[in-house]
Amino acid sequence: MKKRLLAFTSALVLLLASLTGCGGGEGAKDSGDTPEKTMTDVTLNEVAHSIFYAPMYVAIEEGYFEQEGINLTLVTGFGAI
Repeated sequence: MKKRLLAFTSALVLLLASLTGCGGGEGAKDSGDTPEKTMTDVTLNEVAHSIFYAPMYVAIEEGYFEQEGINLTLVTGFGAI
């Protein structure tokens, strides 16, 4: 009986702990409700064009960097430091 009660209590605590990150805080607001963000200029130097950078290319094309206030300039260094 004690083992079942301990297992149930542990499961309940783990469930409640996992749900604490699901609250609708300030980040859950619509982008229309927030004032304009100041854009931060960032220059990113990639070593070479590669399929390994595909997630970054998709993020650039989908505008994720602009949504986060980043004005990204992508430069290819071709192995240069």
